[in-house]
Amino acid sequence: MTPDQARQLALALPGAVEQDHHGRPSFRVGGKIFATLWDVEHMNVMLDEGGILTAVEANPEACEEIYWGKRLAAVRVDLGQAHASLLKGLLEDAWEVKAGRPLGAD
Repeated sequence: MTPDQARQLALALPGAVEQDHHGRPSFRVGGKIFATLWDVEHMNVMLDEGGILTAVEANPEACEEIYWGKRLAAVRVDLGQAHASLLKGLLEDAWEVKAGRPLGAD
């Protein structure tokens, strides 16, 4: 996966917009960040704790836990190791958490 491909996956979600977040691209829905393009090799996806732990356990070669202080805050996805389907699913899950509704619900 390239950073541009990751960006396209994030922006394909309903209502998703890209905004700067401390010099890094962030992807938001309803003003809430669901992912950041951390650098050219990684995207941080903001899931709940269970989602983060599941992603890391199922995909240890592509995913790692990210803490903000003592709080488990995101899963860092190695774009070079991740398949598009993995990142797409993680982004959809994070979008649903931040949007407060299931993907496709109106």
